[in-house]
Amino acid sequence: MVSAADIFTISSKKEFEKITMKVFRHQYDNNTVYRDFCTLLKRDKQNVKRIYDIPFLPIQFFKSHEVVSTTDSVIETFTSSGTTGAITSRHLVTDLSYYEQSFRMAFSQFYGNIEDYAVLALLPSYLDREGSSLIYMVADLIEGSNNPDSGFYLRNYDELITKLTTLDKEGQNVLLIGVTYALLDLVEKQQFSLSNTIIMETGGMKGKRREMIREELHEILCNGFGVSKIHSEYGMTELLSQAYSLGDGIFECPPWMDILIRDTEDALTYIDYGKTGGVNVIDLANYNSCSFIATQDLGKKYPNQSFEVLGRFDNSDIRGCNLMVL
Repeated sequence: MVSAADIFTISSKKEFEKITMKVFRHQYDNNTVYRDFCTLLKRDKQNVKRIYDIPFLPIQFFKSHEVVSTTDSVIETFTSSGTTGAITSRHLVTDLSYYEQSFRMAFSQFYGNIEDYAVLALLPSYLDREGSSLIYMVADLIEGSNNPDSGFYLRNYDELITKLTTLDKEGQNVLLIGVTYALLDLVEKQQFSLSNTIIMETGGMKGKRREMIREELHEILCNGFGVSKIHSEYGMTELLSQAYSLGDGIFECPPWMDILIRDTEDALTYIDYGKTGGVNVIDLANYNSCSFIATQDLGKKYPNQSFEVLGRFDNSDIRGCNLMVL
C-alpha cells in the first residue's frame, strides 16, 4: 500500500520512481479496466521493471469505463465539458482529500501562501454546468484566501473591472484566473495597467472564439492587462494534479506528477528531449483511479524536466484546460 503521506512527501527522483512502481502494482491489482488494458499489451507486474515499461491508459477510457482502483464508494464525479451531444469524461472520485492536498500543495509550491492573494475567478463556462473539477479547486482557493474581495464572476464584467483595478492600485496581490475566451472579452472591454496581479489562463475557447496559438494569445493578453507574462494551469478532468506555467507556456510539475513524451507513431516508444510527441501524464494523486494517462495533447519535454503543450492530435472534441490547437 502507498499512503497519501508517501505521495505528497516525495522529495527526489529516486523516491518518485519507487512510489510510482508501487502505485502501478496497486492499480494493476485493483483496477480491472487498467489491468485488462495492460493484459492486451502483454504487460504485467512481472515484466514491468521501470517507469518506461508502464502502460498508459488512453484518456478516452474515462468516457466509456469506470476507472477506479478501489471498492470505496464514489463521493464525487467530475465531468469534462464538451459540445452538445458529445460523450464526456467521468472521473469517479472516492477520496477528495487527495485532490485537495494535491492542488493546495501545488499552489503553495508555485505561488506561496494563498492568504497573500485576492482570488478573482472568471470561469463562466465552468460555472454554467455541474461537475467541474476546476470550479471545485478554485472555490477552495477562494475560501482559503480568507479575503472578502475574492470570488467568482460570471458575466458581470463591469463589476470585475472595478474590483480588479481597485485592488491592484491598492497594492493587493491578485490572482485573476480565467477561461481564455472570457479573458479576451475582458481586455476588449477595458485596457489595464496592472502591477500586482497574476493573470492565469486555463485554456479553452469553448466554441466562443477561433482557436489561436499560445504566442498570439499571450501577446494579446499581456498587452490588454499591461503585464509581462501570462501564467497558465495545465490540468484536466481525468487528473487530480496540475502543472503550472509562470510564463512563456513552459510548465513545471509538482513532485508527485511527471510528463513523458511518447512517439506519435508508436505509443509504447518514448522520444528524446525537445522533440514533439504525445503527452503521457503520471499523476500519483490519482491513486484511487489511474495514475498513468495517455492524453490527446502534443508537447515537448526539456532536460530540466519542464514541458510545453503544443496542441492536440486532432481538432475534434476540443475541450478541457490548455488544449489550444495549432
